[in-house]
Amino acid sequence: MTVSQTSVLIVGGGPVGLTLSALLSGYGVDHVLVEAHPTTSRHPKARGVSARSMEIFRRLGLEGAVRSAGLPADQVRFYRGRDLVDPDFVRTGLPEQPEEDAESAEHTPAPGVICSQDALEPVLLRHAETPAGPRIRFGTRLLGFTDDGLGVLADLADAATGERYRVRADWLVGCDGSASTVRAGARIAMEGPTGLGRYLSVRFEAPLGPVVADRASASYFLTAPGRGGFMAVDNDRHWIYQYPLTPDTPASDPSDHGQLADLIRTAAGIPDLDVTVRDTMTWRMDAQLATAYRRSRVLLAGDAAHVVPPTGGHGMNTGIGDVDNLAWKLAAVTAGYAGDALLDTYEAERRPVARQVIGISTANARNRAGYRIDDELLLTAVYRSTAVLPSTAAPRSPGTAPEPTGLRPDGYRPGARPGERLPHVRLTGGPARVTSTLDLLGPGFTLLTATDSPAWRRQADATRQAGIPVTYRALGSGRQREATPGQWERLVGAAAAVLVRPDGHVAWRGTDPATDLRAVLRSVLSS
Repeated sequence: MTVSQTSVLIVGGGPVGLTLSALLSGYGVDHVLVEAHPTTSRHPKARGVSARSMEIFRRLGLEGAVRSAGLPADQVRFYRGRDLVDPDFVRTGLPEQPEEDAESAEHTPAPGVICSQDALEPVLLRHAETPAGPRIRFGTRLLGFTDDGLGVLADLADAATGERYRVRADWLVGCDGSASTVRAGARIAMEGPTGLGRYLSVRFEAPLGPVVADRASASYFLTAPGRGGFMAVDNDRHWIYQYPLTPDTPASDPSDHGQLADLIRTAAGIPDLDVTVRDTMTWRMDAQLATAYRRSRVLLAGDAAHVVPPTGGHGMNTGIGDVDNLAWKLAAVTAGYAGDALLDTYEAERRPVARQVIGISTANARNRAGYRIDDELLLTAVYRSTAVLPSTAAPRSPGTAPEPTGLRPDGYRPGARPGERLPHVRLTGGPARVTSTLDLLGPGFTLLTATDSPAWRRQADATRQAGIPVTYRALGSGRQREATPGQWERLVGAAAAVLVRPDGHVAWRGTDPATDLRAVLRSVLSS
């Protein structure tokens, strides 16, 4: 049997697996991705792409393509009414920024978008295939694997022909969903409740564009009991109807498209609506978290690691955040400038985030009529692990409260303390592609200062020559400057140097250019 070699084997070609592939290619990591299905998803499934995910796609050069594939920004609204023609409907949107000092209040250069999964996945696949080519293999099933502590030997099969072959990988990453074969093979358990709800999701076509022209929204929550709701794919002809399957709602046969069309007409409030049902999917709402994200040479990401109720739109986005955290660590370990212990920080940083997201989404499920979509929730993540060093720029006074960790559901407050995402500060006058501090980052570590500092530049150069990828950047460089003068100083401090990880989170902050940056990074990298 043929055996090939790779550094990383990714199992699962949904949004999470494809994003991991694109990130690994950007870091120069050899990998193979396998997906059991022959093509990308035909069903919209997840639709909300949050600001944090859009920042990751921006870094990959994909923000424009994803935004073009999604709904227009003015349709990111949420409708509530008895049906789609209710004259007393209520339509709400995302919280708006205050008009005064709008640039200072702006928290991201890449606000979220509604882009259904069937439109998102082809965008990600095209981008991932460009560097990886035949290393991305749809229609390929994982049969099983063995982990000997030095690597993983995976048995794979072509889903169409049954032909079998093997891949030997240094690391195996399961991005293969809630019924993960990888998680089962690693004997990692899930904890948390299942069966919080069951739904029939119906993909259909109907000429509803003129009906919703004055109320176009991303989601249409129906207040009539047992009616479920509609999700817009294009707010014209393509739609999803979510029908709750409970003891109090009429039984429905997923194969009876005529019956389903009648359900849709009733829910829409349009008895003569021309409906064509395309396909259906039954799904169960669970709220579960893996007991571990790593077992030896096996790691989990996305729904394989956490199953999040869709109420809030954070499930897919949490998975995209997982692989953004994981990819640079795999790159550092496989390149040899980080120790294997760096991969333990993946669980330490991401599992608490997933636990909070599950809690927030479960609370939303209990209050479906009252919750709001928080596009900026995942911007608030604060990491605590050995891959984050305490700040020497702003030491904590005795008796003061410790710095917060995890998510901050009460709202995003920009800062640049170690563990936080680097704040967005709008820039002007520089290269066309650089309009935010986030555009200065990567692909390795980035050392940022307000103005050019030869001493800090020498530190970065010496560290890079020692084999650790780090680039020095100054906000004020040439004609480039802050769009709002003084914003960086208010958030960070004029004298501070900020060391930012490839995933955009602050690893360390200091003020003394005599600090041994190589020693700082060796600690961050567990090397």
